[in-house]
Amino acid sequence: MIKHRLAAVKNSVFIGLGIGILVPGILLSIVWYLMQKFEYLAKADLLLIGCIAVNAVFMHYFFKLNKDNIGRGIISATFLWAFAFFFYKINRS
Repeated sequence: MIKHRLAAVKNSVFIGLGIGILVPGILLSIVWYLMQKFEYLAKADLLLIGCIAVNAVFMHYFFKLNKDNIGRGIISATFLWAFAFFFYKINRS
């Protein structure tokens, strides 16, 4: 049922950009909270990369549905998240 609803989504780069920013953003906020709450997770930056890597699953799914513009938007959002992570790592050192 969800698959059919996602297949009906308009093929737009902006929708892909929204998906690519929103989904990892929610996951990152949860992981960030856990990293602040539990000391042994404070240096587990690989968790942050995993949250961004979720975009690869969505990108693959939309490319299989021939929604290329949505996939391109997700790729763009992934690059934005990668730059944000890069600046986070530079400022943290």
